[in-house]
Amino acid sequence: MKNFLQKNRKYFEKGGKFEKMYPLFEMVDTFIYTPDTVTEGRTHIRDGLDIKRTMIVVVLALIPCIIIALINTGYQANLAVQNMHELPLSGWRDTVIQWLGTGYSHGSTISNIVHGCLYFLPVYIVTMAIGGVWELIFSIIRGHEISEGFLVTSILYPLILPPAIPLWQASLALSAGIVLGKEVFGGTGKNIVNPALIARAMLFFSYPASMTGDTIWVAADGYTKATPLGEASVSIVENLSIPGSMWDAFIGFIPGSMGETSTLACLIGAFILIITGIASWRIMISCVIGLTSVSLLFNMVGSDTNVMFSLSPIWHMVLGGFAFGTVFMATDPVSAAATEKGKYIYGFLIGALAVLIRVMNPGYPDGVMLAILFGNIFAPIIDYGVIKSNIKRRAMRYES
Repeated sequence: MKNFLQKNRKYFEKGGKFEKMYPLFEMVDTFIYTPDTVTEGRTHIRDGLDIKRTMIVVVLALIPCIIIALINTGYQANLAVQNMHELPLSGWRDTVIQWLGTGYSHGSTISNIVHGCLYFLPVYIVTMAIGGVWELIFSIIRGHEISEGFLVTSILYPLILPPAIPLWQASLALSAGIVLGKEVFGGTGKNIVNPALIARAMLFFSYPASMTGDTIWVAADGYTKATPLGEASVSIVENLSIPGSMWDAFIGFIPGSMGETSTLACLIGAFILIITGIASWRIMISCVIGLTSVSLLFNMVGSDTNVMFSLSPIWHMVLGGFAFGTVFMATDPVSAAATEKGKYIYGFLIGALAVLIRVMNPGYPDGVMLAILFGNIFAPIIDYGVIKSNIKRRAMRYES
């Protein structure tokens, strides 16, 4: 009532009506619209965790993976260089290394980090530039502020790529992933799949020579070295051979995508994401349960022609991109299931599909990427089923 009077002040001021009407309206507000008890002081809880702070926490959780990516990428490259006995190398990277004087010693952490930076940073810089340009374009088109979502994508994307990926191929795939996987659906917060993961999938299927085989995982020209999971998939039947120790695989000193090799780094990131409430522990746990259940089932069934049937759940967890995908990709709050019960189903589906793809298709040993994309697609259906089940259960309870 008082708001109505204030909005029409000019009308009521004619003839002194405002001063006469205001006490009356104030009394009506007090006795009719105001409750007997009111809350005084600060009555609203304001959460400071906005999109920017959420992205910053994710970036902090990724720092251990970035550190291992730099060290291991340089370590594998330096080790390959020394094994080939080809010193000095040629190219701009060799020029930088010679200028800095760090050399190619795989036993030197500084040398490994410098060499790793020369492969990781170009991909990261290009990714930042491409993601920033597309975010700016769509922000101008939609007339809203630039979202910080591309900051996480620009870090996730290089970490799931091999070190020697051609920059132009990475740029094209990322552009397609951002536009078709996120922006066409409304931008940050409305994507139905993880943009970095769909970009990697497009890169995998468009340029398979740059994403598969034995020549892409170690950043040294002419050096052939498969990932441990890839070597295991082509082992002689009944003689499962996994190069390196489980400790090396757990720490991350094995060939593979730059940021996916270290299970330890992923566990540190998982701890940060869980205690801050950014990622769902339900999804992580159910992914592990799904992987363990299906891999144990394959272990019991066995096979005379497919050695991957005998790969234990522990090896499945420390090899490939399972740990990284479970912690940083499957838990994406936008593309993952939103209901509490749905998160368990969603995570179990991803873990089960990852093992199923690895075992049943040895030609594609790491099925985590496809498993998470399938999970993203089925997440709305899972949530719909959970909600309908809750409604049905409540309706039956009310009828009884």
